[in-house]
Amino acid sequence: MKYLEEIETSRDIKISKNPLDRIIGQDNAVEIAKLAARQRRHLLLVGPPGIGKSMLAQAIAVKVSRPSEQINIVHNPQNPERPFVEVLTRRELNKEKKANSGVEGKIVLPQEVPYFIAERLGFRCSNCGTFSEVQQIICPSCGSNKYTVDSNHRTSPFGDIITEIFEINMLSPEKEVQTTRVGSNGREEVVVYRRTQNDQICVLDQKALEKSRELNQKKQKKVLVPIDRTPFVHATGASETEFLGDVRHDPYGGHPEIGTLAYLRVVPGAIHEAHEGVLFVDELPHLEYIQTFILTAMQEKRFPIIGRNPQSAGASVKVLDVPCNFIFVGACNIMELNDILPPLRSRIIGDGYEILLDATMPDTEENRAKIAQFIAQEIDIDGKIPHANKEVINEMIKLAKDRALKIDNMRNALTLRFRDLGGVIRLAGDLAVLDESKLIEKPHIRKAIKRAMPIEHQLREKYGSLWSAMGGDSNIESEHESVERSYA
Repeated sequence: MKYLEEIETSRDIKISKNPLDRIIGQDNAVEIAKLAARQRRHLLLVGPPGIGKSMLAQAIAVKVSRPSEQINIVHNPQNPERPFVEVLTRRELNKEKKANSGVEGKIVLPQEVPYFIAERLGFRCSNCGTFSEVQQIICPSCGSNKYTVDSNHRTSPFGDIITEIFEINMLSPEKEVQTTRVGSNGREEVVVYRRTQNDQICVLDQKALEKSRELNQKKQKKVLVPIDRTPFVHATGASETEFLGDVRHDPYGGHPEIGTLAYLRVVPGAIHEAHEGVLFVDELPHLEYIQTFILTAMQEKRFPIIGRNPQSAGASVKVLDVPCNFIFVGACNIMELNDILPPLRSRIIGDGYEILLDATMPDTEENRAKIAQFIAQEIDIDGKIPHANKEVINEMIKLAKDRALKIDNMRNALTLRFRDLGGVIRLAGDLAVLDESKLIEKPHIRKAIKRAMPIEHQLREKYGSLWSAMGGDSNIESEHESVERSYA
């Protein structure tokens, strides 16, 4: 107890910045997780809910290397329904960005362009000349609708009245304006003024336009999975399309003139977004038949994207060989282990590890200090509750010991079912906030422990047993049925 005697509140406890060091009581699993991150091995985590399975998966993602590839979908002019896949490294992307630098154009303020351009793009009021944001339909200076007048005259003498009553715009701002000007060589050249998202204007001269046209003709593509991404994808409960990707429907069937081309409608799945990172699925058996697709993706490290709705215009689109080289981390409860597809388990064992997580840890001075560490971490993560004093920490240690005995029948042990303990801490913190207390104190934690009991405990306390409570509900239903029959 020496360590706990030295601290006054949970604020005194240091929290490690290493996510693996924040995982408490799972020393064996942490060691294997470090290997999995380094060697890119798959994992199956088995154990009861709330003991840190998702936290372990996230910690692995922090330890994997930074993504080094971007996946693009490229238009196929000869067969638009079979787009190409392009994989670019960071070096290739930088080279491409450098080659395209002349296409970006010059960014200027609305006040720096000719007044009629600023008006057509929606920045300048054509009535009084005041500049304002595009979203402001009514000029803040003169009160007139900016779009009911053009550069020469009002479209109607009653434009402002009509707009106010019927809430319509006689004109709307343009996103792009093309005009001409005399260049430095004395010749007339085309200039495009394009409105940007942050209320500025991009000016593209003749040279930039020609380069842009050349690049567009050379390659039309869409970024499917960007290179700067989070290497952790949590896909628990995902649908088939969310998991495997899809092709959006186009009511015009991808017509080149009025529709949307197929490559622009391709949507990545979780398996593709997890490329070079970690794909985590809790409650793995609930995915049922999708487990087969996970197995295929793990084996091939590539998986096609197709339109999965047979009634959609995207059903005929197929993108082959989309990379999905991920570390798979699956998790389940002990009772559901047999519901995992045997070939999938075999694949994990053949190229990874299966780990049975602990539900308790021995009641030692070192492990009591870890319970205190957990309390400090939960308060830090929540960010809305005050720190806890020493009495609260001791009460939580007693609770951890009590739950290890009652739930797992383990004597001289501390529970590792931290999700439940976290709920108690948050409730105690909320009670402290309600009392305007600077710390979580003993009365708060005791009240929280009592209120945070599972519903089964509350039913036993109120009715004596679960069966009595269920019988009471049955009696109430019978009374309602009797009343309904009497009215009938």
